[in-house]
Amino acid sequence: MLEYVFYILSAISIACALLMVFAKNPIHSVLFLIGTFFSIAGHFVILNAHFLAIVQIIVYTGAIMVLFLYVIMLLNLNKESESTKPNIVKVAAVVSAGLLFLVMLASFKESIAIPLPEGTDGIGSVKNLGKVLFSEYLLPFEASSVLFLSAMAGSVLLAKKK
Repeated sequence: MLEYVFYILSAISIACALLMVFAKNPIHSVLFLIGTFFSIAGHFVILNAHFLAIVQIIVYTGAIMVLFLYVIMLLNLNKESESTKPNIVKVAAVVSAGLLFLVMLASFKESIAIPLPEGTDGIGSVKNLGKVLFSEYLLPFEASSVLFLSAMAGSVLLAKKK
């Protein structure tokens, strides 16, 4: 039974991701990305990772998508104001994406599975995750939030018309 649910969620994920990439309207792209995030949360539920599913819905589908929509509305993206890019830029983008795909494929090929040490029963619990996140990784956690905020402000400043 769960096998069929997995296949259905996978088909929804792939379809929404492809529709997101090929959508002409940026708002439609964001809505398809929300569908992709919900289907990924469904995968987490199948894996009995309910905490990750809730975090996926709250953080990504909720907060990040609201930020994306806010930036899209703030930039006022439409076809009339969009500048046309030369073909050399499009070719460079395809080549760089292909090279990135090859690097990722090579890194996955060389990866190995590390067995968990014995006595790690509570390794995936919310309590242990909170302790580790807010003790050992507090600085990187806060630095990433400042980085996201500055990236959003920088993109708004770069796209703003004079």
